[in-house]
Amino acid sequence: MNIKLFLVLLFCFPFALFAQVTGTVKDAAGEAIIGANILWQKTSTGTTTDSNGVFSIRKPASSQILVISFLGYETQEIVVRDKNAKLDIVLKEDAAQLNEVEIRGRNIGLGKSRVSILNQDQITATQLTRAACCNLGESFTSNASVDVNYSDASTGAKQIKLLGLSGTYVQMLTENIPNYRGAAMPFALGYIPGPWMQSIQVSKGNASVKNGYEAITGQINVEFKKPQAEPSVAVNMYMNSKSKFEANFDANTSLGQRWKVGVLGHYENYDRMDDMNDDGFQDMPQVKQYSLQNRWAYMGDNYVFQASIKGMKENRKSGQLNSSPYSSALAYTIGMEVERYEAFTKNAYIFDKEHNSNVALILSGSIHNQDSRFGQKYYNLKESNAYASLMFESELNKQHSISTGISLNHDYFNQDHQIENIPAITSSYYPQPKQTLEKETVPGAYAQYTYNYDDKFILMGGLRVDHSSLYGTFFTPRAHMKWAPNEVFSMRASAGKGYCTNHVMAENNFLFASSRNVIIDENLDQEEAWNYGISTLVDIPVAEEKKLSLSAEYYYTNFLHQMVIDMDTDAHQVHFSNLKGDSYSHTFQVEASYPVFKGMDFTAAYRYTDVKQTIAGKLMDRPLTPKHKGVFSLSYKPGLGKWQFDATLQLNGGGRMPTPDVQQPLWENSYKGYEQVTAQITRWFRHWSIYVGGENLTGFRQMNPFIAANEPWGKNFDSTMVWGPVEGAMFYVGLRFNFTKFAKVE
Repeated sequence: MNIKLFLVLLFCFPFALFAQVTGTVKDAAGEAIIGANILWQKTSTGTTTDSNGVFSIRKPASSQILVISFLGYETQEIVVRDKNAKLDIVLKEDAAQLNEVEIRGRNIGLGKSRVSILNQDQITATQLTRAACCNLGESFTSNASVDVNYSDASTGAKQIKLLGLSGTYVQMLTENIPNYRGAAMPFALGYIPGPWMQSIQVSKGNASVKNGYEAITGQINVEFKKPQAEPSVAVNMYMNSKSKFEANFDANTSLGQRWKVGVLGHYENYDRMDDMNDDGFQDMPQVKQYSLQNRWAYMGDNYVFQASIKGMKENRKSGQLNSSPYSSALAYTIGMEVERYEAFTKNAYIFDKEHNSNVALILSGSIHNQDSRFGQKYYNLKESNAYASLMFESELNKQHSISTGISLNHDYFNQDHQIENIPAITSSYYPQPKQTLEKETVPGAYAQYTYNYDDKFILMGGLRVDHSSLYGTFFTPRAHMKWAPNEVFSMRASAGKGYCTNHVMAENNFLFASSRNVIIDENLDQEEAWNYGISTLVDIPVAEEKKLSLSAEYYYTNFLHQMVIDMDTDAHQVHFSNLKGDSYSHTFQVEASYPVFKGMDFTAAYRYTDVKQTIAGKLMDRPLTPKHKGVFSLSYKPGLGKWQFDATLQLNGGGRMPTPDVQQPLWENSYKGYEQVTAQITRWFRHWSIYVGGENLTGFRQMNPFIAANEPWGKNFDSTMVWGPVEGAMFYVGLRFNFTKFAKVE
């Protein structure tokens, strides 16, 4: 069947109507519970709540009891006889059913939100246990939408890609607050420990205007474990075959009836120096990281307060080994020291619960200090960010709701750097260091209206107006539509604009680990792009307790203004300049999920990406961007769920490399595709579990990620030509402990 015929059938097939039960799941304070498990008793028909705590599920004829559960809350069983029932469910804090939730609760299907107007993938805490998930970057192993690759072979920076475009076009959120800007962006995936996370939401295309103007290709929001959950203590310890060790800790308790407090801790250490390909350079950087977060919550009847403060310190070391036969009197080393501090408060006052009318004030700030050295180059930074948002929301009636607000964002970058290349260590020429200061203040306001016709047709439109101290006033229009005539079929569409301010050195400092001369044009434009998307989701009942879930989506991103990172015109330089010509991205993805038999789920996905950009007057494929990707994932949890088996196969396609030097070509014009396999076995006990697994079990690795490694001080040295894994197979073992119902502090 060709693609055109497939799309016609997918969009136009007249599915029979099915009744559906809809509702919301919240805690006692009215906070939405994300990722709660919804399951019909004695069946495998289930779903999870979306980022607003909303769910929608078909009622089978064989069951009238709906089971609602979530880790740290009491499981509820509700008798539902009406096939079109609408439920408002409040879960009480109780750990009595904790182990039953862990053992029996399964997320059926693709992990896609059936209710949200956005095209959103949900990764719940249950799904995160299917792999080691040491950090956020390792949470997307079985997700076909998100690519996570190393940006270079020396610093360990990982770059996220969504819709074929780099992470600068993806808005990173924590607790729905914009975060990880500037220098934190290349390493943000390693700054969020996996055991700290409660859930992850990946929204593709334009998001709501509430969180700002920056989401061009989508948003990734991380929800951390909440202090208001049932008091508990959890520990996660991990070690792999490369001698990397991690320890994670989180605990929370009640301070009286209203106040809740939580603490999260993280430590990791990797101090091994491997050189598997004998090129004289470490395969992976040595990393030592400490993180500590303290969270508070006040859960009033109408007023809710949350606050958090987090500190992190990290040290990275990499480069040429002194024992290398190529090392000279002065080895080429890479070092990076980072201290980062974050804090936020959320204040919400609900003055009309019937219409969910509330006013919310969000305040957040961060300080990011970084000292880094790349051979003779160095880049030191003091970065700070302040963010404030005041919002009002109200449901006027069942069909109409509004959201309005104002915001203020301020970025400050104080940069001390020497990024001019010194071709030889014996050179008597040492360029003078420079100091640059970047500041941008952006006040803004938005209004958003939502029309909801019986949850079958939803239309949301929003408009932002912002004023940048650098670029002046600009407008951000966005619109979303969802059509779900029945439980089987739903379709979403979106269109809107997004903007991005470039912080060239802060966001791309990993490119300094080469002999390329760095050229940054003055007066770089604010990046501006339109994004259009359409997606469908089909749940086809195959048997009474089984359904085949199919999804298809297409997204088109068209840049009006863009910063081009030109590594093609000259193999000995990287040139940051304004776009002169066309730049766009086409992404098409299909995905299917099916419960093969009781306890076993199978998911398969394929994605095609076509990203082109005009470089030096020529429209060409964006370098280091694969065109094809396939993901096959299998999860098996037999019997009572004491054992769990998970495996994922990734098929990564090839792509174009930056143009090599014609006179002395040191790398190929393109790279081929490769396969990777991850697998894990978990044994669950009452209060703990043990897991063993492996990553990159095919053992594939890019053999020569360092170009001209034998002459790191020469003109050809480059560590940024990375397109695949830089280390081979890795095995790991881990322990998880979870204890609840310890004494409360009154």
